[in-house]
Amino acid sequence: MKISIIIPVYYNEANLIPLFEDIKKKIIDVIDYEYEIVMVNDGSEDASYAVMERLSEQDSHIKIISLSRNFGSHAAILCGLSKCSGDCAIVKAADLQEPTELVLEMVESWKKGNNVVLAVRQGRKEGILQKLFANTYYWMVRKAALSTMPKGGFDVYLLDRKVINVLLALDEKNSALTGQILWSGFKTDIVYYVRLARKIGKSRWTFKKKIKLVADTLFSFSTLPITLVTSIGTFSFVGSIIWALIEIICKLSGIIEVSGFTTLFIFNLFSFGVIMLTLGILGGYLWRTFDASRNRPTFIIEKENELKE
Repeated sequence: MKISIIIPVYYNEANLIPLFEDIKKKIIDVIDYEYEIVMVNDGSEDASYAVMERLSEQDSHIKIISLSRNFGSHAAILCGLSKCSGDCAIVKAADLQEPTELVLEMVESWKKGNNVVLAVRQGRKEGILQKLFANTYYWMVRKAALSTMPKGGFDVYLLDRKVINVLLALDEKNSALTGQILWSGFKTDIVYYVRLARKIGKSRWTFKKKIKLVADTLFSFSTLPITLVTSIGTFSFVGSIIWALIEIICKLSGIIEVSGFTTLFIFNLFSFGVIMLTLGILGGYLWRTFDASRNRPTFIIEKENELKE
């Protein structure tokens, strides 16, 4: 039996040594089976890769990979999954906000026959805005896309080898990996934890990246965008007919002597807004189709250190 721990790294130079020490104390020193740690540098421009190199010299079970640029956590995790050799793989963040002992709890659940084990946040020791965005996002995903999304969401999870093979075969771009895991439908278990506040470094999870995650999830797993376009178009069409009938009746009855410029201007502005919104949503689908058709790799490896025998 062998487990792989996948750690995507992005501007985490100050976190990596404390992270490894925590893993060694709570996992490596207590388990009686094989392990490997796969660290993937996702285009960090700090000293993260240099620290990863020092750690790989310290522990021969650490495999390090550096991508040519920042491809995003989705791509970095897929890269780690494609290079791991364990019977199962646990994806763990490098920011020390999840208790490391969760790994052991997830492995025990996997031994019982669960192909996927999700570490679900039961609480968050974070700011109000972070909690608000996260809760809104997961609520929206449950309602519009994936009803199996846990209420607290998840970033840390265990995948059986058969699940890893499925995710690698999907090879989807501009998608949410967590959504793919839920969509695959494998036997799943849940363990709960409280997400800790970040003590070292600064989060690079920007608002722009959060918005992209929302868009990728909705476009990939929900018909909501198209339904929204259809609903707005239908509302606009029906409204314009009713408005036209009212104007004609008023004109014939003499209530309106001269058509109002303001009314016409507002209606044209509303129609133009509906058209632009529709084009924007359809453009999102077209871009994702075009991006997939180019068949570019999800990630590009620049440097890689294999495990030492």
